[in-house]
Amino acid sequence: MMRAILVPLASGTIFGAGLTIGGMTDPARVRGFLDLFGDWDPTLAFVMGGAVLVMALAWAVQRKMLRPVFAEGFALPDRNDLTPRLVGGSALFGVGWGIAGLCPGPGFAALAIAPASAAIFVAAMLAGMLLVRLMEGTG
Repeated sequence: MMRAILVPLASGTIFGAGLTIGGMTDPARVRGFLDLFGDWDPTLAFVMGGAVLVMALAWAVQRKMLRPVFAEGFALPDRNDLTPRLVGGSALFGVGWGIAGLCPGPGFAALAIAPASAAIFVAAMLAGMLLVRLMEGTG
């Protein structure tokens, strides 16, 4: 029981600190990164590059493990998970990210830094998620 609380708490704290230190909770920095043909800010490429390196190391370690340390089994995506629904949702996600300069993780992390503007984003994001669930009849 304690492990079920401490592991997500520790990983969430590390993730939130990384987002904040890396500047990914600053919508202006994110929009600057996405402005390839204007005043481009390449700094987030280093954050993303660091994340890719850590994930590459994690995948290499995972291949040598029989099971995860804190779970009964691995839940890894494969090519069968690439569906038109996923591609369409990813495109919508990218459009929303480009407009707001925030994605869900940094949006929630920004609640601690700039709660007024982040709350509007988070509320709109949750409304969009609820709308899709209602349209699909799963909400």
